[in-house]
Amino acid sequence: MTAIQDADPRPRGTRLPRLARRTQLLGAAQEVFVKQGYHAAAMDDIAECAGVSKPVLYQHFPGKLELYLALLDQHCEALFAAVQRALESTHDNKLRVAATVDAYFAFVDDDGGAFRLVFESDLTNESAVRERVERVSEMCADAVSKIIAEDTGLGQEESMLLAIGLTGMAQVTARYWIARGATIPRDAASQLVSSLSWRGISRFPRKDDPPH
Repeated sequence: MTAIQDADPRPRGTRLPRLARRTQLLGAAQEVFVKQGYHAAAMDDIAECAGVSKPVLYQHFPGKLELYLALLDQHCEALFAAVQRALESTHDNKLRVAATVDAYFAFVDDDGGAFRLVFESDLTNESAVRERVERVSEMCADAVSKIIAEDTGLGQEESMLLAIGLTGMAQVTARYWIARGATIPRDAASQLVSSLSWRGISRFPRKDDPPH
């Protein structure tokens, strides 16, 4: 009687569909990049974190920069989508300001630390990174500026300048809040900043308001 061979005790990787594998690799890359920064991170570290071999990693991403840019694209799109949802969530401008500010606070409050790749990258000397960060900041401000222009009748340049101020305030204060350990509850911190923003932007009369 032939002896039954013992099962191989070594764990074997599960073959994932391509999209699922890409998602897994991006998650591992984010963990490594956030923890180590771009320059200190190695593809070996990312492969190890994902539990795959380097050849598998290179099947999906030809190099470290391409992997970083894919992550950056993902999170820039997520930020813009969050701002868009906030702007479209209500027609009450006071609530709209609060929702937009909170979109930035929620973005930096995410456990994965994605905001560090967008706003605190150690790779801003790379033109492809810088262009993406500048583009998402401008896209968010442009979406806000359209509402300002529509409501106030201000010109495009004036509306954009105000929008840059509002979104810049939300982004910088949210990052300061998280860097200080989020000692103020997020809702309270977001409300403080949105109150400041609203007290400023609400001083600009709507174009359809009757003259005093």
